Amino acid sequence: MLPSLSALRVFEAAARLNSFSRAADELHVTHAAVSHQIRLLEDWFGRPLFLREKRSVRLVPDAVALAQTLSVSLARIEAETRAFRMKATGELTVACIASIATRWLIPALPDFLNANPDINVRVIYAMGEQRFREGDCDVLITLGDDGSKTRECTRLFSRANRPVASPTYLARRGKRQTAQEIAAADLLHDETPDRWLNWCRKAGLQPDGPLRGPVFQDFNLLATAVIAGHGIALCPTEVFRRELDSGDLVILSDIETLTDESYFLVTAKPPSGGAVKFRAWFCGLAESFREPG
Repeated sequence: MLPSLSALRVFEAAARLNSFSRAADELHVTHAAVSHQIRLLEDWFGRPLFLREKRSVRLVPDAVALAQTLSVSLARIEAETRAFRMKATGELTVACIASIATRWLIPALPDFLNANPDINVRVIYAMGEQRFREGDCDVLITLGDDGSKTRECTRLFSRANRPVASPTYLARRGKRQTAQEIAAADLLHDETPDRWLNWCRKAGLQPDGPLRGPVFQDFNLLATAVIAGHGIALCPTEVFRRELDSGDLVILSDIETLTDESYFLVTAKPPSGGAVKFRAWFCGLAESFREPG
């Protein structure tokens, strides 16, 4: 007789993450539910599986091999069930953050569909820095590397931000060539003025007071405003490569922020056949517009 499969799934997540709380977040359950399932499993085995420490948990040495076997087995089960569903429905679910969806995925999606008529793509929103969870999607495009051994992560774009503006704005308000001139312009803010404050500090500037200018809760609203000529915005230049190449936007400075952050495409490990095709297509699309240097 096997122990509860639900308990084994909880155990695998807790062992992989070294945390009951993080396992609860990943599995969309409460911390108490994770603790309960682990206790049931320990009762079934008749021995403890974790050493409970003040701020974390750690596998007992004898349970390491069990956890590793479960990780491999659950990954294979996940891949096979996704592949079986894909064969039955032909559906590939892609979760994508809005900035990448509107600038890259949606404009080019017909090319993928024409080349893969057997795949039905379902596009859903992903939140910034969302993590891949089985059952939610087949492909996730988001900020940051997943860092999990059961996921495959492919870097797409750098998040390095530079000041950009439209030629319309520059023609109306004059060229902005120095950091001081940029900081004194009509600044557009993404959620908070802090990003412009960080840019000013990196440029060696110390603003006398709070930076003025409209704050946009959604990045796509900010993008619409800067392209329309409302002011200067800090934007990830690789994500805006199309607008820069077409001349709709102009980079005003080489001073960058967020240089250590990137956008990634994440799948399960191993990915389904449809996810493999999508990853190859989308990564090739991103590479074809890669910023030189």
